[in-house]
Formats: sequence, C-alpha cells, structure tokens
Amino acid sequence: MSLYTQLFYSDTVNALFSDSETIAQMIRVEVYLAQAQANKGLFSESIVKTIKEMTTVTTIDIEKLKQDILLGGNAAIPLVKQLTQIVKNKDPEAAKFIHLGATSQDIVDTAMVLQIKDYINWLELKIILLETQLIRLTQKHRETITIGRTLLQQAKPTTFGFKTAGWLEAISRSKQRVQEIKQRVLVLQLGGAVGNGNANITIEIQEELARLLSLKPSFSWHSHRDNLAEMAGVLGVLSGTLGKIAKDISLLMQTEVGEVFEGAADGKGGSSSMPHKRNPVLTENLTGLARMVRSYALPAMENVALWHERDISHSSVERYIGPDACITLDFALARMTGVIDKLLVYPERMQKNLDRMGGLVHSQRVLLALTQAGLERDASYRLVQRNAMKVWESDGQLSLLELLKADPEVAAALTPEQLNVMGAYLEANK
Repeated sequence: MSLYTQLFYSDTVNALFSDSETIAQMIRVEVYLAQAQANKGLFSESIVKTIKEMTTVTTIDIEKLKQDILLGGNAAIPLVKQLTQIVKNKDPEAAKFIHLGATSQDIVDTAMVLQIKDYINWLELKIILLETQLIRLTQKHRETITIGRTLLQQAKPTTFGFKTAGWLEAISRSKQRVQEIKQRVLVLQLGGAVGNGNANITIEIQEELARLLSLKPSFSWHSHRDNLAEMAGVLGVLSGTLGKIAKDISLLMQTEVGEVFEGAADGKGGSSSMPHKRNPVLTENLTGLARMVRSYALPAMENVALWHERDISHSSVERYIGPDACITLDFALARMTGVIDKLLVYPERMQKNLDRMGGLVHSQRVLLALTQAGLERDASYRLVQRNAMKVWESDGQLSLLELLKADPEVAAALTPEQLNVMGAYLEANK
C-alpha cells in the first residue's frame, strides 16, 4: 500500500483521541513529572525507575477506571489511585511520589495537549496532500478559459486555473495558521492547585517537564482557555475553506452549467428514481461537515470566560468538541483531496457557456474604452447597458458587437475597427 493510500484511509486520528490513548498520555505525564522532579533532586532515580516499570496502560484496569470516572466525574483522581496502588504493591516508598504536588487539571490538560500535538503534525501532512492536488489542478488548467461569476451571474472571462489558485491560496493560509498556533497551544500545564506552584512544582521543574515532553512552559493556563479557542477558530476557518471549495464545485455541476463533475464510480452521484442524475454527493457532504466543524468554534470561545483560578465548566465542552472537530476535519480533508484528485473538468463546456451570452461578458472593456474616448462614465455605462439589455432579451441571439456598431452614440466615439480590436465580441470565438 502506498504512503498516499495509507494517509487517505487511515484511522490514525480516531486512535489519537481514543480512551486508551487518552489514558496513555495521562500516564505519560505522570511518569515524566516524576522524572523531572528526580532530575531536579527531589528524589532518587531508582524511584523513577520503579514508577516507569509499574505505570503503563497494560497495568491499568481500564473498565474499573471508566466506571470510577463516570461516578466521580474526574479522570485524574481514579487514575492516580490505581497508579499509586500498583506502585505501592512493589515499593511503598516509591508510591509516595506519584502525582507529587500536581493537580488533576495539570495531568488532564497536558495529556490533551500531547494529543493535540500529534494531531497537528498529522493535520499539516493532510493539508500538504490537498495542496499537492490543487497545485496539479491549477497548473493543468492555468490557461483553460472559463467565465468568472459574481452573484451567480456571468461576469467576465478568467481561467479555471485562476479559480483553483484561489482555493490553493486559501488552503495554504490555513496551513500557515496551523503552524502559527503551535507556539500558543503546545504548552505545558503544571502549576498545582491554583497555578502558582509549590515546593514540588517549581519553575525549574516546570521547565524540565516541558523539555522532556517537547512542549513550551506556561504559567497561566488553568482558567485561561484562549489558546484552545484560537485553535478551534483555526480549524473552523480551514473547514470553511473546504466548504467554499465544495460549494463552488457543486454549483459548477449544475445541469445548466456542467463545467466540472465529481469523478464518481458507477452507482454514485445518481438518484434512486432518476438514473440520469449526477448529483454533487461528495461536495454536498463536505459542505455539511464544514458547518459542523465551524459550529464548534463558538462553544470554544464561550470557554474563555471562566471563574477565577479554576472552573471546570470548560472540561465537558472540550471533551466533546475537541475529538469531534479534529476527527471530522480529518475526514473532510481526506474527502476533499479525493474530490480534487478525481475532478472531471470540461473546457469545451466552459467555452460554450462563455459564448452563449452574445458577447455580454466583454461589456466592461467597451465601458472603459468609451470613457477613454472622452465620454462621461455614467453616459458610457448607460450606452453599454442599453445594448446589453437587448442581448439579454434575445437570449444571446443578438451580438453585442453588432448592436454597438449600430448605435449612433457609440459609433460617434469608437470605430468598428476599435470595437473589433478590443475584443468586445470576436466572431472567431463563437
């Protein structure tokens, strides 16, 4: 199996936020806390060795832990009780140094940050895969002429590659945002009861634990969730861009447009009652998923306003929206990468749509030429609009170029040759 296939269909993100991984990261924080304290002389290395040997996911009674968490509503307390008892069975003295000076939030928050760290590394890779497909699509269609649309109306010519370059640039900006939030999100939580430390949680120990876990030290995390709110916002913006791309593709798949289509396998994209249909199944799904990820940004913002030095109202929210947003976005990125990779593009239909309006899409060039010839802008606008309406009423059967040539006011300002040169409507492009 190729690397691309492994990444595309991987369950990695699901595993990152599984119960077993959450517990494993909490145990990791407890073990490295003991290591940091031993490194700073609080107790001997032999005690750390015992703690490391005895405290692993395999030594924990997971089912009992789950039941205790449900009863008490706190993940750290029952975990520390089990870890303490397990170590105590081998060395009662070493058991005294489990969770020394720490508070529950220190362990839970830091474990969560370690999960986020792994997720961000994965997320960056998935964004690069999507970027790669968008670069390929943009390069392939950099000169593919199409019509640009504003307010769902034909506006003026552009290229399909220019449209996809806009998608690419927006995705690249989100990649940059993800990189930038690392310094504020990937931080250690270790401060004890109210965050200001104690004899066993000194600044030196904080810095040592941060080093061991490859995180940045932080001294004001407990009731300040602005960093997580920022991350939720970044994920929301990325999902919004995926939704924008998905909506563009869906609109281009309309029967009356038909310029691109999802590369669907047999049996996909149709209707149970109408076999002829080619529905935007994948992109429509992506539009909905993007709404879900964006919706999680609001509760993350609400989590910023907490009570004094500790308030756990944020905890239930983060446990819910964190994994859900990350897993949903990962799936959406994979799906969008597949859509772009297999996208069917029809340049002939693009040219046909561009030509069907009798040259109306070149009206701006005529407007500018008239103003350069000395007419007031309002007068120029009125002249072009007057003739454009006749083309609209004829459903594109009349030529804007011929109407302009026959208009005395236009003819007084521009010669037929000038109109031809500026490309108001080139017969050869029909």
